[in-house]
Amino acid sequence: MSMSAFFRALRTSYQAEIDDLAFDSEGRNVLRQRLLEKRGQITFLKQMMELSPEMVAVVFHGGFHFELPAVMEQVLTLESDEFPDWSSLHDAVQLTPWAQDLADSLLPEPQGDWFMVVAAALEYLYHRPSPHHHEGAAHEDHAHEAGEHGAVRRQDHADEFDKDGEQHHDHEESSAQWLEEHGFDRKD
Repeated sequence: MSMSAFFRALRTSYQAEIDDLAFDSEGRNVLRQRLLEKRGQITFLKQMMELSPEMVAVVFHGGFHFELPAVMEQVLTLESDEFPDWSSLHDAVQLTPWAQDLADSLLPEPQGDWFMVVAAALEYLYHRPSPHHHEGAAHEDHAHEAGEHGAVRRQDHADEFDKDGEQHHDHEESSAQWLEEHGFDRKD
C-alpha cells in the first residue's frame, strides 16, 4: 500500500503521543486515566485540530470500529486536501457512543469534518497490523488495548481474514462499492 506523505508524517507523531500518555514516572500504565483527562479538555484541544491533529486525535483512541478496512486503506493514500466528507465514511467507520459525543462537539467546527477523517485514519493506522510483526502478536496487542481502554469492538481486524489470509467477500464487495460510489477506480 502507498501511504500519502501527510499520513507518513503524522503516523509517528500519533504513536509518540499515545506512548507519552501511556505510563507515569513510576512505570504504571495510566493511559486510560490520561485519555479521560484529555477528553475533558476537548474545548481547549479543538483549537489545535488543524495545526496538530495528532495531538487532538488521541482523544478518540479506542473509539472507532472499522467496518470496511479497504476504505480506510484508500483514505491513507490521500493527501490532506483530498479527503472525502466524514459523513461518506459512515458505512466504513463506526464510533462508540462516547466517541460519537466527542465527534458531535467537533464536527460543527470549520475543520471538524476534515479532522474526523484524520482522527479515524490515525487510529486505523495505530491498530493496523504491521507487516513486520507476527499476526498473532498484533492481534493479541489489539485485544489487550481494546480491553484496557474500555472499547467494545464488534470485530477485530485480524478476525476479518480467513485462515488463508483472504478478506471475507462481503467486506471486499462493500468496500469496492463504496470506493466506486466516491469516484475511485474499482479494483478487480
